[in-house]
Amino acid sequence: MKNHIQKGDVITVPAPAGGTVSGEGVIVGNIFGIAAYAAAVGEPVELATTGVYQLPKATAAVLTVGARVAWDNTAKNINVPGTGRFPVGIATEAAGNGITSVAVRLDGVGTVAA
Repeated sequence: MKNHIQKGDVITVPAPAGGTVSGEGVIVGNIFGIAAYAAAVGEPVELATTGVYQLPKATAAVLTVGARVAWDNTAKNINVPGTGRFPVGIATEAAGNGITSVAVRLDGVGTVAA
């Protein structure tokens, strides 16, 4: 196919303000992904947009298996969906109060909730 650019489960985008750290959740426009490596602002960085990743979780958030989850870009962690949080996928494990991380299956799409 002459118009094929890349598969889409990993995409290359310019690193956002503040740059990226390897393994960090990153929002660029309406794209959420996990940075494959560190990159300074504006440098190309590969983001994984699908797959299952262990991500930091808001300590007080209580998540069940299959619960929809969102990325809080200010706190840089997974939380329940809410205003200003970016929907990213589904919890693949239960994570209660006091647990600091959770396995999440990324959807590959999302828009910040108003």
